[in-house]
Amino acid sequence: MSDLAASPAIPKPRTVQLARLLPFALVAWIVAYSLLGRISNWLSRDLLHLSPATHLGSAVAFFIYEAPKVLLLLTLVVFGVGIVRSFFTPERTRVILAGKKESAGNVLAAALGIVTPFCSCSAVPLFIGFLTAGIPLGVTFSFLISAPMVNEVALALLFGLFGWKVAALYLGTGLVVAIIAGWIIGRLHLERHVEPWVYKLVSGESDTVEERLTWEDRLRHGLAAVRDIVGKVWPYVLVGIAVGAGIHGWVPENFMASIMGKSVWWSVPLAVVIGVPMYSNAAGIIPVVHALLEKGAALGTVLAFMMAVIALSLPETIILRKVLKPTLIAVFLGVVTIGIIVVGYLFNWLI
Repeated sequence: MSDLAASPAIPKPRTVQLARLLPFALVAWIVAYSLLGRISNWLSRDLLHLSPATHLGSAVAFFIYEAPKVLLLLTLVVFGVGIVRSFFTPERTRVILAGKKESAGNVLAAALGIVTPFCSCSAVPLFIGFLTAGIPLGVTFSFLISAPMVNEVALALLFGLFGWKVAALYLGTGLVVAIIAGWIIGRLHLERHVEPWVYKLVSGESDTVEERLTWEDRLRHGLAAVRDIVGKVWPYVLVGIAVGAGIHGWVPENFMASIMGKSVWWSVPLAVVIGVPMYSNAAGIIPVVHALLEKGAALGTVLAFMMAVIALSLPETIILRKVLKPTLIAVFLGVVTIGIIVVGYLFNWLI
C-alpha cells in the first residue's frame, strides 16, 4: 500500500504560522537526528543499565536508536513528498499518460509511479480511469507496479539507513521490473481478461478546472501529509522496528547467512514466497531489512523480500479482483514474481 492518500488541508492561518517556524523546525530536526546515538546509549546503558553484550540489551539499544531515527526520517520525507505530490494529481497523471504508446509509455508510467498518489484503496478507480482514457493495459500495469514498490518514502528511508548505493539499486531494479513486467503484459494482449463493465465506461474530458496552488497551498499539502501519513503508519513502523530489534538481539550472527546468504540457491525464491502474504508499507518493512542485512543476509535476497512485501500486496490483489479476471491477476503476479527473483539473483551475483 502506498504511504500517501488524499487528506484534508490544514487551515491557512495555521499554515502561515508554521511556515515561519519551518527553519527553526528544520534546525531542531537536525540537532535531534545528530544526538540520537548519544541519547540511545544513555537510555539503554545508563538509565536502564542494560549491557550491549546481552541479547536484551542489544535488542533494546537497537529499538531505542532506530525508532526515533526512522520516525524522524519518515516525517521529513513525507513532508517533502506531500509537496512534490501536489504537482501530480491522479487526473494530471492520467492526462500525461493518455495517448502514449507502449514501450515509451511503460517507461513514463513507471517513472510517474514514483511521485504520484497510489494505494490499494485507490487501485480500482485509478485502474478504471487509466483504461477508459485509452491508456494501454501494459502501460497501466507499469504504473500499478511502480507506484507502491518504488515510492519516495522507501527510497528516502533506504538512503538514510543504507546510503545512496542501496537506494539507487532499489530504484533502478524496481523501475526495470515495472517497465519490463508492464511491457510483457501488454505484449500478451490480455484485455479480454479485464472485467467487461470496465470498458463500458466512457471517459470524457474532465470538466473540473484544476486548482492553481500557491506555495502556501503546497506547504499545507506537506503538513497534512505528515499529520495523516505519519499518524497512520507509526504503529506499523514500531512493529517493524520491534521485529528488527528481535532479529538484531537474538538471531545468531551466521544464522541469516545460512538461510538467506549468497551460497543458498533457494534463498531468493523463499524470500519472495515469505514476502508475498505479508502486509506492510515501506516504512514498516525497512527496519526488518536493516536487521536482516546486519545478520548476514545477502543484499539481493533482502531486496527481493522487500519488493515482494511491497509490490505483491495481498490486499491490493484482492481489491484488483473487482476489475481483473483471475487469469490476468495470475499473469500479473507471475510476471512480477519472476522479475523480482531475477533481481535478487542478479544482485547476489554482482555484489
